[in-house]
Amino acid sequence: MLPLQTGNGVKILVVDDEPPARQRLIDLLVKLQPESTVREAGNGVEALHAVAQDAPDVVLMDIRMPAMDGLEAATHLATLPHPPAVIFTTAYDSHALAAFDAQAIDYLLKPIRRERLQAALGRVPRLEPGNIDKLQAMRGDARSHLSTSLHGELHLIPISEIRYLCAEDKYVSVGFPDKELPVDDSLQALETEFPERFLRVHRNALVALAFVSGLEKAPDGKAFIRLLGISRTIAVSRRLLPKIRRQLKRLAVSSSPTEQRKE
Repeated sequence: MLPLQTGNGVKILVVDDEPPARQRLIDLLVKLQPESTVREAGNGVEALHAVAQDAPDVVLMDIRMPAMDGLEAATHLATLPHPPAVIFTTAYDSHALAAFDAQAIDYLLKPIRRERLQAALGRVPRLEPGNIDKLQAMRGDARSHLSTSLHGELHLIPISEIRYLCAEDKYVSVGFPDKELPVDDSLQALETEFPERFLRVHRNALVALAFVSGLEKAPDGKAFIRLLGISRTIAVSRRLLPKIRRQLKRLAVSSSPTEQRKE
């Protein structure tokens, strides 16, 4: 894809959790791009909402931020049909910056110089789906949210609210209170990324350990998991049942009051 050409009418979003750093960058942009519209956000979650509302052409994104860091926010942006261009701003040391150079991902080292900012704005390419794996590999840590793009709109799903993950056809259904959304992540990849949070109960299903309210058996002998906050139950594989019982006991989910045979 050709680099973005900045000029008349370009919309720029500045994302940084430190107001002084954010304002300094905005001041630089106003001088360099007086014809552009510049908006701001304080973390990755705010940035994603701002992108959904205003569809900026360029996002200047700090990396280390609370709620959601810049690398994770960029992985979600890359799933959009028409993602913005992204330039990271960072105070990382030279060793960490080598990873950005290796992946050909543009960044500005703080404190940001006017000449370097102008050069970056002139050549930055838009995000593409292929950047997702690169960005996630650079993060290393598990994400705070999953995301899905439906009808061009980005939906964020906090990991802390997810009850189950079920593989269905060519996608994974993510269940949380009052809603279910499809994501493109594979069940195996999600299990690997969140090993302490989700328990495999079936070859096609993971459940959130924190929300398990009961392990029950139907009259036909089939087992299933009940989860707090949702009505759907998740089938349990006979092969995995002993392991699941042991895991729940280790987590102080007593099988005595919670495992009941349905009459």
